[in-house]
Amino acid sequence: MGDYVISCCSTADLTKEHFEKRDIHYICFHYELDGKQYPDDLGQSVPFDKFYQAMKDGADTRTSQINEAEFEAYFEPFLKEGKDIVHACLSSGITGVINSANLAKEALLEKYPDRKIYIIDSLAASSGFGLLMDKLADLRDGGMSAEELVAWTEANKKKLQHWFFSTDLTFFVKGGRVTKTAGFVGGVLNICPLLNVDFEGKLIPRYKIRTKKKVIEAIVEQMKLNAQDGLDYSGKCYISNSACYEDAKAVADLVEAQFPKLNGKVEINHIGTTIGSHTGPGTVALFFWGAERID
Repeated sequence: MGDYVISCCSTADLTKEHFEKRDIHYICFHYELDGKQYPDDLGQSVPFDKFYQAMKDGADTRTSQINEAEFEAYFEPFLKEGKDIVHACLSSGITGVINSANLAKEALLEKYPDRKIYIIDSLAASSGFGLLMDKLADLRDGGMSAEELVAWTEANKKKLQHWFFSTDLTFFVKGGRVTKTAGFVGGVLNICPLLNVDFEGKLIPRYKIRTKKKVIEAIVEQMKLNAQDGLDYSGKCYISNSACYEDAKAVADLVEAQFPKLNGKVEINHIGTTIGSHTGPGTVALFFWGAERID
């Protein structure tokens, strides 16, 4: 449909090329690296390998969300073109950015009363957010109206499964999400926490698993348990990683071996600089469509 655009935050962690190919617009979060601010622009300003190496070398990172004025400046050109907007925000369980988007919406609709702006809480993050946006592009291209697309999203967004593990707890400790004692013990025992995103869009620790090999097997087991149609899953599968491509590839190889009906190969992306500022290097995330999140 040509009367609206679909849009999201850069924290959907797809490549610039993927966004452009699917005609998905995005607005960038911000981060600081040793006091210098950059846009979270999909690795364009600072390549991902340099960003994560800087973190390993002790660089300080901070993140900031998109403010109301930035959303207004971003949305307005679409409205001037006579387009409506369907914009999905990074999960409200992680950030309050949806509040800024809604404030911008209210201000702009006073100027453009004939247009419509739909703001969606994705309850998703990283390339799971990206997998949602890719599906919305499919539905838009299939002829769904903006209203139908929003209704579909609200009915189905909790069916997007997110599973994460980390082999390096350094930045979880630094950010206060893991205590120093737990981080030390986890390091000594080679514990890799397995987490997922719950029904409120919050990242929740689920299991403590010893050794990287076992956590790689465990994350794929969660896909076997939760994927739509089980081993007959025929949807797309995305993985994102923070400077640990070989671990992500090991997960992808297992998924492709055990799910023969996948829609294409597993797509491996980078965890972007906003989310990566909090996870640090060593995190792998697996995303697929499946059972609705109820806890």
